[in-house]
Amino acid sequence: MSIVTLTTDFGIKDHFIANIKGAILSELPKANIIDISHQISPFNILEAAYIIQNSYRSFPLGTIHIIGVDSELNPENKHLVVKFEGQYFICADNGIMSMACLNIEPEKIVEINIHDKLITNFSVLDVFVKVACHISRGGKLEVIGKSISKIKSVKNLTPFINESKNQIIGNVIYIDNYGNVITNITKSFFREISKSREFEISVRNYKFKKIHSKYSDIVNFSIDQSKRNNDGQALAIFNSSLNLEIAIYKSNPVNFGTAASLMGLNVLDTVTINFK
Repeated sequence: MSIVTLTTDFGIKDHFIANIKGAILSELPKANIIDISHQISPFNILEAAYIIQNSYRSFPLGTIHIIGVDSELNPENKHLVVKFEGQYFICADNGIMSMACLNIEPEKIVEINIHDKLITNFSVLDVFVKVACHISRGGKLEVIGKSISKIKSVKNLTPFINESKNQIIGNVIYIDNYGNVITNITKSFFREISKSREFEISVRNYKFKKIHSKYSDIVNFSIDQSKRNNDGQALAIFNSSLNLEIAIYKSNPVNFGTAASLMGLNVLDTVTINFK
């Protein structure tokens, strides 16, 4: 049974997702279609890459991932199939895959060339679904396109280190459902640069001198529960993806606000770490 995942910025109000699933099932009645997310911010390839990067490894080899974000065909936005780590990713050549497979060499890259079969201007439906079904049936990638060696790279999304190596300047790359702010500073990168030195994280007017391993680390459980006052407290943590995250403990947009709203942070805003 084929597994086909869907990641889009289409939302769930309109008919687009139903069209895609119906088209897949018409060709592959036994397909197992998994929704990864349809709530990507419109045209936000950074969000899409973060979600794909942190979800694809949960799927078995041979899984086919359709990524419908900024996917309209034009001379600067060609369509690709990228095979890496035994899985297939069908998307536009807009930088998503350079971020999603960061530091991993793709096994194969094919530029799709079946666009003469377009019926509408809905590329995901007319092209990506056809390609996904072709792959699922065991079809060769060379039938639907030509092999290429490079994909479009998104630059300036890696943390910056100053010459003295006592400062990291990173960027917000994702804001999750809780309003937690995720950066492009990974745990391994931080450890490599920090070398166990003392540090201070600066986010707007907030300062952090400690990075927790879990959210509840800020709670002193030896204090009676009625006397605790941790809800709404800001903290830094390496999240489950091992990215540095700025969070509000048990954040609630109504009562306390979120890290993003309280600190006025948006995607691509800077987060600085200074070492002593």
